[in-house]
Amino acid sequence: MSGIAILALVLVAGSAVAGDLADFNAAVETAASHNRVAAGYLRTGNVDLASVELDRFKDAWNTLVERFAGKPPDAFAGNPLFASTLIGVRARIVAANLMIDSRRPDSARDALTAVREDLSKLRRSSGIVLLADCVLDANKAMDTLFIFNDRKLDWAKPEIAFDIAAGAGIYGHELARCDRMASEDIKNNPEFRRLIDGALGSLRLVPKAVATHDADMLHRILIELRSFDNLLAFRFG
Repeated sequence: MSGIAILALVLVAGSAVAGDLADFNAAVETAASHNRVAAGYLRTGNVDLASVELDRFKDAWNTLVERFAGKPPDAFAGNPLFASTLIGVRARIVAANLMIDSRRPDSARDALTAVREDLSKLRRSSGIVLLADCVLDANKAMDTLFIFNDRKLDWAKPEIAFDIAAGAGIYGHELARCDRMASEDIKNNPEFRRLIDGALGSLRLVPKAVATHDADMLHRILIELRSFDNLLAFRFG
């Protein structure tokens, strides 16, 4: 076989592997988009619409399982988390439905939120990091920063100012990382730009609130940041 023929076979094989992973990621995103919307509706108390999206999530996930359960992309070959994640996500969907039927929307939302963790853990265990994983990291950083949403902060404790500044810095770092790793289409998406640039703009006000020990100002900044953060998770997480 000629060198050109061998090279052609290698390129075709490589494209197939890349295609399998790309197809899997696309299928996950299709399902995950319904998961995000369902969780968002549960957060705002719209249980009926959450149920509709949960059904769509279930259908999309079943389609994914039927396609990939017996033939995972090469990137996940030998990864024991692959099969357990496919099954585990199904179980979380069932649990979320049961919680909705039991009128426990917060518990249902917890089950759906855990799906993001499951999928991220699976990807990272195979050395894959997507924008959704970065958004998840940013959400966690925001959770840590939001602890300081307290108008009765004891500014006399020096660690308070340090911890707020550090938390804001970490959150800003994660947002900038998400911006860097976003595809060009997403990077130029007006909604993505509004959320990233808006959050980074709000973060630039934190040093002033800390320097002046203005808990009310910090409260307003954190509420605004939380809004950006929720929307980032809802749309791109």
